[in-house]
Amino acid sequence: MRRIAAGLAVVAVAAGLMTTGTASAQPEARPDCGYTATPEEPPARPVSMPHDPWFTKGKVLVKVKTNQGDIPLLLDRTKAPCTVHSFIHLAHRGFYNQTECHRLTAYPTLKVLQCGDPSNTGEGGPGYKYADELPTDLKPAPNDPTGLRRIYPRGTLAMANAGPDTNGSQFFLVQTDSILRPNYAVFGQILPEGLKTLDKIAAGGIAGENPLDGRPNLKSELKWVFPLGV
Repeated sequence: MRRIAAGLAVVAVAAGLMTTGTASAQPEARPDCGYTATPEEPPARPVSMPHDPWFTKGKVLVKVKTNQGDIPLLLDRTKAPCTVHSFIHLAHRGFYNQTECHRLTAYPTLKVLQCGDPSNTGEGGPGYKYADELPTDLKPAPNDPTGLRRIYPRGTLAMANAGPDTNGSQFFLVQTDSILRPNYAVFGQILPEGLKTLDKIAAGGIAGENPLDGRPNLKSELKWVFPLGV
């Protein structure tokens, strides 16, 4: 299962995708993303595998439409071009449409919503994996004697994974500052309207016997993703 430390992988997607800033007239150097098929883990929904991206700079606006409200996101190619490219690739092909965010956590140091698995089990992905783009600018976690953990700030959009270089389709949205090892690619941020929706989902609590980790009580479905850019 794709987990984030004490557990997780997060959030929504949706309409209205546009690139901010000016795209280069000439293609940029293409990064080696290591997109690789995973025959042992077939796609949870049929989808092609992306090629390495042409663009590695600029930001992309994505509006996530959910049944609980909109969650606009701002993706950052500069921080994680391979991750942003994969996310847009999947969104363009409807991979996230009509899927549920299957996990909500409420640990003292980990409060996130996890999405991106059409199978709604926490096990599904796109049938491919790719290389890590790990953050280097996160602040150290206070009171961590190991010095290894970092703060993933409220509003962070990051990838879940099952170990090094196993990124797929699952991602998480950080509702409050969370403490994790910097093993999860940060590829964007949640805009203020989206934080209100995320707070609403979190306030609804967690279903099941474990009050700290499970499905959201408020069913949270990504209704559609309609990118308007590349």
